[in-house]
Amino acid sequence: MPQSRSVAATVAIRSDSLARSSRASRIRVVPREQKSAFAANIGKRFVVSVEVNPPVGLDPSRAVAAAKMLRAGGIDVVNIADGARAQARMSNLALAVRVQQEVGLETILHVCGRDRNLLATLAHLLGAHDLGVRNLVVITGDPPKMGDFPDATAVYDLDSIGILKLAARLNVGVDPGGKSLGAGTSFLLATGAEPAALNYEREIARLREKKAAGAELVMTQPVYDPASLGRFLDDVAPLGLSVLVGILPLASYRNAEFLHNEVPGMQIPEAVRERMRKAGAGPAGRKEGVAIARETLTAVRSRVHGAYVMPPLEHYELALEVVDDFSASARGAGGFGHSGRQ
Repeated sequence: MPQSRSVAATVAIRSDSLARSSRASRIRVVPREQKSAFAANIGKRFVVSVEVNPPVGLDPSRAVAAAKMLRAGGIDVVNIADGARAQARMSNLALAVRVQQEVGLETILHVCGRDRNLLATLAHLLGAHDLGVRNLVVITGDPPKMGDFPDATAVYDLDSIGILKLAARLNVGVDPGGKSLGAGTSFLLATGAEPAALNYEREIARLREKKAAGAELVMTQPVYDPASLGRFLDDVAPLGLSVLVGILPLASYRNAEFLHNEVPGMQIPEAVRERMRKAGAGPAGRKEGVAIARETLTAVRSRVHGAYVMPPLEHYELALEVVDDFSASARGAGGFGHSGRQ
């Protein structure tokens, strides 16, 4: 989504001017490994993030209970979407704070450009930092027409690249107008990527821009084609970005067909859909979906820093089945680094 010229100019800032601003105000820039416990473990061992979203409605107890289960299962962090599927959900910041305070598990806060202008995004980030959130994944966000409120106004003052520039600026203690904040934030900045994007060249070009804007970590969309994922990892390696591979275990044949035919950007090979067709629905279908997910993870484990698991239909227990013994054995063996690629 294009930015307005004035807003784009406000957040477009070169790294050398950031460095000068930081030196001038004598603000300490926090190294990545000191930003959060999650950030400290990236590259030291195989890390796992699981998506747990705010519920539709007022009661977050199921999401909080899921976070407790995942923490007990050894998951490193849960990531929480920002207005997932454009439905009537509570603020992801509210759920993130509850999970961190009540469960003692770090969160990754999704930040998208759909719903806030520059000033609101700035306030959101400063508030999140004050409340103890240190990990962000920055995305542009799907338009409202994808959800329950198609007549809602999409803002998009900033796309993902613009928000990354804004957050990177806050990390050196400078606001969008160039004024010192007196101290810098300490956000770990992740971003999204789609390895099977239809316009693949544009996806890689934008990823380069995201790296230049301040991204330190890539969390991919789920991929079911090994060739597409392998090509993406080859092309991303020179950027030096840490990668968490997106894993979405299929719940049934119907689930696979829906994702393939109705969700933009999702491509599930016919062979995978046939496996799900033969498995059927119910426990057998979920078991086959987990098996497919584990095969994907096995194939790339030595080439990525961790996994980003998206449980289907709130079947959070499937996330633990997918990463069972991956994270444990990786931690014992020192995690990422078998191939030496970063």
